[in-house]
Amino acid sequence: MRHNKVIILGSGPAGYSAAIYTARAALGPLVISGSQPGGQLTITTDVENYPGFADPIQGPWLMEQMRMQAINCGAYEVDDHISHVDFSSRPFILTAESGNRYSCDALIIATGASANWLGLESEEKFKGFGVSGCATCDGPLYRNKTVMVIGGGNTAAEEALYLSKHAAKIVLVHRRDSLKAEKILQERVFANPKIAILWNRELVEVLGTEEPLSVNGAIIRDVNSGLNEKIDLDGIFIAIGHIPNTSIFKDKIEMDAHGYIVTKNTKTNISGVFAAGDVQDRIYRQAVTAAGTGCIAALEVEKYLS
Repeated sequence: MRHNKVIILGSGPAGYSAAIYTARAALGPLVISGSQPGGQLTITTDVENYPGFADPIQGPWLMEQMRMQAINCGAYEVDDHISHVDFSSRPFILTAESGNRYSCDALIIATGASANWLGLESEEKFKGFGVSGCATCDGPLYRNKTVMVIGGGNTAAEEALYLSKHAAKIVLVHRRDSLKAEKILQERVFANPKIAILWNRELVEVLGTEEPLSVNGAIIRDVNSGLNEKIDLDGIFIAIGHIPNTSIFKDKIEMDAHGYIVTKNTKTNISGVFAAGDVQDRIYRQAVTAAGTGCIAALEVEKYLS
């Protein structure tokens, strides 16, 4: 069994920021990269809202830079995925899918959240090349263009409203005849002249070019008649919610009704266990806010271990 004073679960902006700060505190943190090394930014192309870069940068490149910075500061990393945690004794015991076991005196959970997707083959093909799960991240790339938003809940309404600040036209596609979003959000959507709603429709295929890989349209189906319709557009936002990656912590740590870990200054209800990034943030879900909470978690860990 490998023991480190600090173990960080997850290798997105929150995890690597926590690793940088705990490494600089001479705590020798171990980052266990998880099922999606680098987090959601690895499926993002242009990033222009992360501070410090005058020109757009590539998401995978940014995460590789964070990884190397953490390692250069003294962090360690293993490519493994934890499937079971034991908080009942000290040190904490973590068991991986590989069968490897790890122990630590303090744990930072930075496993993030995953966007819900429709599961279409064409959707997967164009992820990061015109198909997005985050309007705040990618919306400014579609200034004066036409985009589609899929969904009917709060996420879809909020994404459509945000996109109206940038895009020329937003087509909101919902497979029912009424929105599930809060009434105040519905009123704002209905009142926005840039947003057109297509009721009783579902996305069946994303269309685009091969060279370069880029979205240029979509085929939607009328769920009542079964008829298909082609729509020309520049981008598609899948807005059917996010799921925090917290399944292995169920019944072992305090969570809210949506499955996000409850924290106070990144502290959880278990002494010595901290959470940072999207795993405890269902509101902002930005790389920079995740990195900020990763820093806070590291500083709290340093205080805790001292």
